[in-house]
Amino acid sequence: MNNDQQMIPLREGLWSETPSPHLLGHRCSGCGEVFFPRKENGICTYCHGTDLEKIDLGTRGRIHTCTVVMLRPPGGYYRGDVPYALGYVELPDGVLVETLFTGCDPEEVKVGMEVELVLEKLHDDEEGREVKTYKFKPVAA
Repeated sequence: MNNDQQMIPLREGLWSETPSPHLLGHRCSGCGEVFFPRKENGICTYCHGTDLEKIDLGTRGRIHTCTVVMLRPPGGYYRGDVPYALGYVELPDGVLVETLFTGCDPEEVKVGMEVELVLEKLHDDEEGREVKTYKFKPVAA
């Protein structure tokens, strides 16, 4: 990234970088359900409670399910390289996070693999800004 180029998040409120990168979630005080991303409407989809506590989610988890995408979706949905690995990571508090995987060959991504959160460039937007997102990468052995 050059000094004139701005980096922006894919969406505000998905993560914090203070004190270190972590995802942001909600926990329902009524039923204990954990949500990612945070519930913008402030209502638990399980018990319909409205007492949601803001929480920091863990930075490590295990791959719950994954697939390798070999063809670019139509309509500009995804601007990155293919193939790529996509799936869900289960964090220690039980929440499933949909994510892209990075840091290895997409064919090496396997269910049960331990992974950790990273923040990386997703693509450049129409104005030339780098769009940053969260991804998960395999934990080094």
